[in-house]
Formats: sequence, C-alpha cells, structure tokens
Amino acid sequence: MMTASNLSTGIEALGLRLSSETLERLERYLDLLEKWNAVINLTAVRDRDRMITLHLLDSLTVAPSLTGKSRLLDVGSGGGMPGIPLAIACPFLSVTLLEPNQKKAAFLRQVKLELGLDQVSVVAERVEQWACPELFDVIVSRAFSDLPDFVAGADHLLAPGGVLIAMKGVVPFEELTRLPAKFTSQVIQVAVHNLAAQRHLIVVKEARS
Repeated sequence: MMTASNLSTGIEALGLRLSSETLERLERYLDLLEKWNAVINLTAVRDRDRMITLHLLDSLTVAPSLTGKSRLLDVGSGGGMPGIPLAIACPFLSVTLLEPNQKKAAFLRQVKLELGLDQVSVVAERVEQWACPELFDVIVSRAFSDLPDFVAGADHLLAPGGVLIAMKGVVPFEELTRLPAKFTSQVIQVAVHNLAAQRHLIVVKEARS
C-alpha cells in the first residue's frame, strides 16, 4: 500500500500544499471507494497504489485552476472523481456532484456524510435535463468521451465568465475542431506523479464579443 508520504509527494509535485488532516481524508475516501466497489462497480482500478495515482492525484490536477472560483459542478461524477478529491483539497469550493445512476449517487451521499463534506451536494440527474437556479463558475468532467457533447450538455449551467474543464489523456484535436464557434479553448498539459501517460485539461469558455 502506498504510504501517506508518497501521496504527499505526488500532491507536492502538483504544487499543492495540503494538511495532514486533508491527506487523511483523501485516504479515507479511498477506503470507502474500495469498500463500496465490492458491491457497486465504481472503478475498474483495484490496486491501492494505482487508485492514488489515477483517482486522487489525477483529480487534483484541476485544483491549480480553481483559484478565485466558488461553485464547481462535477458532471458524471461516478465514484466521485474529480469532485470528491477537489472538495477535500479545496474546502473554499461549493461542489455539486451530478450522477444519474442512483446506486452511485447513494455512494456519493455516504461519502459526503462520513467525511463531513458539508459543502458538497449530490444530484441524481442527467446534465442535459437538469436545471439549477444557481449557475457554476467551473464545470468539470472526466466522464465524457466527447468534448462537444460535454460542452453542449453543460453550457446552460455555466455562469457568465465561467469555464468548462474536460479532463483528457492525449489532446483531442478532432473534438476541438467540432466545438461551436462561440467557444474558445485552451489546452493545459499536466503531469501526474508516477504516471507516464499523457494528461491534459481542455479549458473551454465563451469567446468575448
């Protein structure tokens, strides 16, 4: 099992400074993920070391982009990535986890309860059908395989001046060409400790008129 010090090393490599209490919460989240994964298919990753790399550290690559933000929506949250690690690491955020699968949503509510994540809300709806009176500064997802579908489905929930962030492996050049003309995009390469595979954040926002 990867030690807390190794988790800390990976987090420091992202330029983040997290308390020992926060690191413990991240570990407790993985404990719950492993426990529930025996009953509900939350993740195909079973090895604890790989869960730290692929779930915790990968999710936290978004954190440096959240300075000055207050409301975040995680679309297709599944087992809680990236929303739960971001909520733990960035307590200044109000985080909504949008997950249409009722069993997965039940898991997310249990995580919220057991970890005391009072700033987290769980909504069991599909993004294109959900209406929320308060819009979001950041809408993030790593569940959508197609960037234009993510943008089209979530755009109605984006606050003025807000950004959509799609978490990707290799740069999806073909998908970028299919974004509507009203959007601009920025590709940010990120590195995850102990992971050789490519990781990129695609940051999309409406072009200024």
